Amino acid sequence: MKTIHDFDDFVEDLREAGFCMGGERDCGVFALADHFGPEIRWHTDDAQTDPWEWRIRVLKEYRDIAYGKFFFGNGGYITGEWFPYFWALRRMEAGRGEGRPLFREPKSLEEEYDRGNVSREALAVYRLLQEYRELPAHLLRQYGGFAGKEAGAAFERALVQLQAGFYISICGQARKVSQKGEEYGWFSSVYCLTEDFWGEEVIERAEKISPEEAYRRLEEQILRLNPEAKAGRIRKFIMG
Repeated sequence: MKTIHDFDDFVEDLREAGFCMGGERDCGVFALADHFGPEIRWHTDDAQTDPWEWRIRVLKEYRDIAYGKFFFGNGGYITGEWFPYFWALRRMEAGRGEGRPLFREPKSLEEEYDRGNVSREALAVYRLLQEYRELPAHLLRQYGGFAGKEAGAAFERALVQLQAGFYISICGQARKVSQKGEEYGWFSSVYCLTEDFWGEEVIERAEKISPEEAYRRLEEQILRLNPEAKAGRIRKFIMG
């Protein structure tokens, strides 16, 4: 990795790495923040040198880079080249059709809910996005009835759970709109279904990768980026 002096350097290094933590902590795996030059400063609103701005900028300017809470409950990036390997491990499961051999298919969130693997709030958010296809967080919270501190906290946990499981993805940002049609307030993340974000071609490619190959490729890449990474942290990073 070369020293990162601006947004373009960041994108170039990200493509070389394939994935990374989005903040300053590498969480024992890998963060491009370790390669930031002195020009890079957080929360300055400078689109060229503020990493906080890069989260949404990559989504606006590229269709093959995702940002979301993918790793350890924190923000991170994944490029289109490497996304299929994560999908093969986090979204695919074995099944057996009647009279058919063993096959692999995407996990159903409804079935995961029935198994107790996802929360009621996560299921509610997912169903809203199935209906609307794309909604900002403030409308997801409003339409889902997540009012109050306790419900709001459950809502935030649901967003993290759905992103880490590759059920939903951040696809932009939006502000609230008044009755007069005027935008106001802070920006909030806009979410869509992960399949809609990446498109059929990428998903179909991901579904052809075996879990063994996916894990091997990701582990090899992590160790190339950080030879000191521990097996436990690698597994948590890969599997979510």
